[in-house]
Amino acid sequence: QVQLVESGGGLVQPGGSLRLSCVASGSIFRINVMDWYRQAPGKQRELVAGITSGGSTNYADSVKGRFTISRDNAKNTVYLQMNSLKPEDTAVYHCNADVFVVDGTRRHYWGQGTQVTVSS
Repeated sequence: QVQLVESGGGLVQPGGSLRLSCVASGSIFRINVMDWYRQAPGKQRELVAGITSGGSTNYADSVKGRFTISRDNAKNTVYLQMNSLKPEDTAVYHCNADVFVVDGTRRHYWGQGTQVTVSS
């Protein structure tokens, strides 16, 4: 099957930066859209940013101008560069991938998440 593994989370002061990575591995034929979601305690999971295989991107209004999503198709990896972080960005960040599997099926896969904490 397919596994997604995120990394790069941590504790950072307000105004600081972090770069998240998510690597997909396994029986991958092709990956369509890759997204970053986040979930803060007591809140619903929300879409942060998404990117197609062709490089088209979309962002939540709350992160526009501060976060940048990118991907390396050859490495099946998606990144999230987060700048000017705010306490309200504190959450567990998950990646999601729309995967065409080598057996001909298509499904979405989730990573286990990486914690981002913005605090002084």
